Amino acid sequence: MEALQPDTSLQSLMQSVRDALLASPLDAAAVKASLVALFEYLSSPVGRTHANCCAVDTFFCLDDDLPLDRLSDSLQDIFAHMDALHDTITAPQIAENFRSTPEQLLERIHDSRI
Repeated sequence: MEALQPDTSLQSLMQSVRDALLASPLDAAAVKASLVALFEYLSSPVGRTHANCCAVDTFFCLDDDLPLDRLSDSLQDIFAHMDALHDTITAPQIAENFRSTPEQLLERIHDSRI
């Protein structure tokens, strides 16, 4: 059975995204780079776990203090679609339908304009 706790290395990746979002002035390239690192990890065989996907979903979707309105529409869209990330392992068809699997989000990040 899969561990119920996210990987310890995941916390620093999530915190890097949060720090980039809160930086003043905003460096959109740094936000994008930190998102790439996070979703590359979540797309890897080691990082693609239920606990990790749920942790990222919860970390960003429940944080009302993130100034997402400072981002481009395409990057705001990435955060909006993290809300189905928790379905990646247990209900993959739902995550895929919302384009919210780690791989789909990583592709969208690469395609986003900053």
